[in-house]
Parts: sequence; structure tokens; C-alpha cells
Amino acid sequence: MIILLIVLSIVFQILKPKIKGFLGELLIRFVLLFLNKKEYKIIHDVKLFYNGLMSQIDHVVVSKYGIFVIETKNYKGWIFGSENGITSKNLWN
Repeated sequence: MIILLIVLSIVFQILKPKIKGFLGELLIRFVLLFLNKKEYKIIHDVKLFYNGLMSQIDHVVVSKYGIFVIETKNYKGWIFGSENGITSKNLWN
């Protein structure tokens, strides 16, 4: 029984980032459900291919107000960035 608990604990620690990421994306999907469907078109899990490479976008929201690209991260802390990329991170568990 103790061995099973140890194995489950190890598996959970390995899968924890994926579980947190999945739950974060699920939360954003839920929030996006409340947007007016006549004004906003929502596309989830968009895959883009260029020069043999693939990039994935979690959510794209299209409306007359603009195109919004949402990349979900389930981190605690601050992430600062600019149009050139992430400039600094201050993350904690």
C-alpha cells in the first residue's frame, strides 16, 4: 500500500504541470463561453505550421473589435514582456 502511494505521488509530481495547464485552459474556455456569440467567434487549439515547424495557440477570439490571441499559462507570479518577447519572470509555486 505504501509503495502504491509513493508511486502515485511521483506520478502526480511528474504530471502536475500538465494537469495545471489543462485546468487553466479549461477555465479560460469556460470564461469565453460568456462572450456574446453573435459578436465573438472563438477558436480553440489552433495549430500553425511554417517551415516544417508547428506552433499551437490556445484560443483565438475574432470580433469587430479585433483579433485576440490568448495563450494560457497557469503560473503564480509576474511575467513582464513586450512585443520582442518576455523581458523578465518572477515565478513561485
